[in-house]
Amino acid sequence: MDMRVAAYAVITDADDRVLLAHWIDGRRAAWTLPGGGLEPGEDPVQAVRREVREETGFRVVVGDLLGIHSRVIPAESRLAEGATDPLHALRIVYRARIVGGRLRFETDGSTDRAAWFTLAAARKVRRVQLVDIAFRMADLPRP
Repeated sequence: MDMRVAAYAVITDADDRVLLAHWIDGRRAAWTLPGGGLEPGEDPVQAVRREVREETGFRVVVGDLLGIHSRVIPAESRLAEGATDPLHALRIVYRARIVGGRLRFETDGSTDRAAWFTLAAARKVRRVQLVDIAFRMADLPRP
């Protein structure tokens, strides 16, 4: 079984929009939270700062830990090309606040763009399950 530990951020703005990144590293593209896998020995807070910066261009202050979601994905359900074993995905979700930078798109990474969405619009786009899980963790209002 493969294991992947990742850290993600729920980032909202003064207009009650949420920042999402467009994930393209798999068989189906979908919107996700900014974030991603920890490098060996990396602290999860440092990882989420690095990932948000890479995927969106923004610098963030990481706030409260919203929760940890654990999921085992069977090999046949994995989206990664060539995956043959189940994946244990452990996702650490934080609140974060933008303190600098400007919106830009990642190049040569697992995402190809980032965008702000109203909560209603975010719930209408193709998204990974983690987005809905994190919205519940963050107690974001339903549209």
